[in-house]
Amino acid sequence: MTSSMLFNVTTLAYMASMVLFFAFLASRNKALGLGGSLLAYAGLAVQTVAIGLRWKESYDMGVGHAPLSNLYESVVFFSWTIILIYMYIDLKFKYRIVGAFVVPFALLGMAWAQLGLNSGIEPLVPALQSNWLLYHVITCFLGYAAFAVACGVSIMYLIKAQHEENNASGASAGGLMSMFPPTRVLDDLNYRAIMIGFPLLTLGIITGAAWANYAWGTYWSWDPKETWSLIVWFVYAAFLHARFTRGWVGKRAAWLSIIGFAATIFCYLGVNLFLSGLHSYGNSKM
Repeated sequence: MTSSMLFNVTTLAYMASMVLFFAFLASRNKALGLGGSLLAYAGLAVQTVAIGLRWKESYDMGVGHAPLSNLYESVVFFSWTIILIYMYIDLKFKYRIVGAFVVPFALLGMAWAQLGLNSGIEPLVPALQSNWLLYHVITCFLGYAAFAVACGVSIMYLIKAQHEENNASGASAGGLMSMFPPTRVLDDLNYRAIMIGFPLLTLGIITGAAWANYAWGTYWSWDPKETWSLIVWFVYAAFLHARFTRGWVGKRAAWLSIIGFAATIFCYLGVNLFLSGLHSYGNSKM
């Protein structure tokens, strides 16, 4: 059994989980929702084993590094962190329907990694030969995953809020909307997810600066990756500032969360794939 085979199993588990969640939306059958969660957890368990196995495979090949170094490995790890954060939200707050809006992010990542990226294990380039790699990637991607969950919850909020606005009679929501948490709960989940992600992103930037000093002799060089990381940080800092000082909640907070995640994805993928700089090796390496 190889890590690639287990990653394929993970992808299938996330796909089945998403299908069950969509069926849960359509039928409101709680058993389907439970099945979606359990399949997501099973996929997470298999993926955890696969990541550990890939790490071992790199040592068997004489390369010997954590599986976080190239685009394939980072996308796989990103998907893992998304399901990990979802599991925390699901177990703590018991709103299973959130999975229908979060698991697809993890599935898209795994499907892209398995079908469109080079999965080979290669030696680290000199800039990546540091323990800072582990600290930086883990903190950043846990933060990114929390922002992905916040984005999914924000989409739910906008759908629910629009439905309530269209329901001029003020009657209680029926059908699909009855399965959504109240808007105040969705708004609070959005805030809580960002409160998880923002400190992690901050730690990611700090460890990235330390890593940059180790690799290139400077803490900050206004490289496109660094600049976009700072932009993402400012977007979420603005979210928290507006919430604390001006009471921003509801639609404005939801839209800012979605904008923040779009900036996050560009920081992660757009900069690596389309812009040049110290991180230009990111088209194949992180």
